[in-house]
Amino acid sequence: MTGEAVTDWSGFRPCTCIALDAEGYGPNNDRRQSEIQHDLRRLLTRAASGAGLDRSRWKVQQQGDGEVALIPQDENEPRYVDDLVRHMVSELRIYNEERRDIHRMRLRVALHHGPVELADNGFAGGAVVAVCRLLAADPLYEALRTLPDIDLALLLSDDLFQATVGAGHTTYEPTMFRRVSVRKKEFTAPAWLWTPRTVPASGRDTAALRSESGRAEAHAASPTVVNHIHGDVRGSVFGFGSPLA
Repeated sequence: MTGEAVTDWSGFRPCTCIALDAEGYGPNNDRRQSEIQHDLRRLLTRAASGAGLDRSRWKVQQQGDGEVALIPQDENEPRYVDDLVRHMVSELRIYNEERRDIHRMRLRVALHHGPVELADNGFAGGAVVAVCRLLAADPLYEALRTLPDIDLALLLSDDLFQATVGAGHTTYEPTMFRRVSVRKKEFTAPAWLWTPRTVPASGRDTAALRSESGRAEAHAASPTVVNHIHGDVRGSVFGFGSPLA
């Protein structure tokens, strides 16, 4: 475990929560799964570095084909929504240019914020449950399915969207997002979908007009705070020591 010691995190703290996973991981053979895990971690580190963010200080729970990351909430939150995501798109484009379609990496990404505690067996708090429900939402799967040329689909919680994009703190225009409804298990909430190309309102008409979004400039960053926490992220408390799913 690296970064800030778990004992330094006392009680519930407001956090930016990032959850992501790679499309189509399970059907790959053992060697390709190992390669995806290695390449994903390197890609995310490069994207954070390109955005001027210090990923090594986040608290991360890895799960093979993805992760949940917690960053104590600060003035940099709009940059996780904006700069980090755009650099992820750029890194994915570079990565996939060198690979055949069957070896492309495509990511589903969800962001939310709220209070989180490092409990006895992992991340605890409704905010982490919510970001994982967003990650499993049908609109993210639908976006990657109907837009095969894109490498990433992003879903923001309504609260985070209003606090960042809606409030004008990013380079996105609100019209670049589409409001969707998420229903997963006990979780029901509105959310906002973005891809490098605008998803048509129907979610199916891929021939419709889709505007290419611009890239954000990287800014200098003040450090944020990651421990690497291995475990399964399914549930209301997210475990440190359980095996990867």
